Amino acid sequence: MSELRVAFIGLGGMGSGIAMRLLDADVPLTVYNRTRAKAEPFGDAGAAVADTPAKAAAVADIVLLSLADEDALEEVVFGPDGVAAGLRPGGYVLDTSTASPAFSRAMATRLAAQEVRFVEARLLGNPLHARSGELRVFTAGEDADVATVRPLLEVIGQEVRSLGPVGAAATFKLAFNVLLGAQLAAMSEAVTYAQQAGLSREIVLHAIGNSGLSSPVLAFRCGLALQRRFDPPAFRTRLMRKDLRLALEDTEHPMPVIESAMAYFDDAVAAGWGDLDSAVVLQEPEAVQSVQPAQPVQALAAGAGNGAVAAEQQAEVG
Repeated sequence: MSELRVAFIGLGGMGSGIAMRLLDADVPLTVYNRTRAKAEPFGDAGAAVADTPAKAAAVADIVLLSLADEDALEEVVFGPDGVAAGLRPGGYVLDTSTASPAFSRAMATRLAAQEVRFVEARLLGNPLHARSGELRVFTAGEDADVATVRPLLEVIGQEVRSLGPVGAAATFKLAFNVLLGAQLAAMSEAVTYAQQAGLSREIVLHAIGNSGLSSPVLAFRCGLALQRRFDPPAFRTRLMRKDLRLALEDTEHPMPVIESAMAYFDDAVAAGWGDLDSAVVLQEPEAVQSVQPAQPVQALAAGAGNGAVAAEQQAEVG
């Protein structure tokens, strides 16, 4: 990887893990984050810190993006000081953000007009996986372009698979997040039903987290709900709502389950919980403790019993 210079933009939870992994692998790295203070630790670790996305892109062969939504992508890539203004013809944009298939295809077309190549890379895993290079990575784009960026992706991923043309990876990731959203909404209904009949919410959550109906993801979020701690978030509620909306807007196929699930996340965001973990929908409103001191992900996982102990290695987020 030493011959390819990389710019990394977006140092949130997942992005921070990826960037540190790249530095560990001695990848020449320039970083940019809208809040510069979040970029400074990476400068201390050996990365160059750029003042704008354009300046980061100007010294890179590959620009890797890890951003929250399409508005952020539009600003960072196509804004006045954006990536497109700085990246040389023949350079690559490698986008790990969760956006709609249509938006990804439009990005690819706009960048191609400037002779910039575009590859989607959608990630399954959590920030701990990112830091340890154990993500599962699913790409979409031209075969030759995917082959060029594959060595970089193999630094952060234990599995790298190609899905087809641009848009395929976006669809793939939204399908996963749709499933997670539906599971959380259904579990919220099940727990509330049991509680209204007089059962202990804690006992029910603990049982679900250790049952055959569970998974590392659900066990992890049962742990969050049992501890009643949703900050720091593994996957923000507002981003879950965003992804469900993107999926609904992307298809004409009826999705009544997802339309119903959407109401849970709409209500949670309206209640001011948008920046809490999406597991907040599992908790009764009066018990949410959004101002509790943050705990490490490992500690949060422990609350659901043995089923959640492995969450730090296995639980995937959006």
